[in-house]
Amino acid sequence: MRLTLPPQWTKYLLSQPESGMGYQRVAVRLVDGRKFEHALVFNAEQLEIKDDVELKPGEIAEITVER
Repeated sequence: MRLTLPPQWTKYLLSQPESGMGYQRVAVRLVDGRKFEHALVFNAEQLEIKDDVELKPGEIAEITVER
């Protein structure tokens, strides 16, 4: 599943270190408590979660860059 992130998440991710050239490995927590680890964000804009989930931008409660 791939999702374009809202501007507030892009702004936050631009202030965080990259995991590699043009991407960040992140953990995502949703407002309902579900958590997805080892997700990827490309160019601080496109979130990719390997799990087959339907997700809307407003459901994201937290994004943490994995180190």
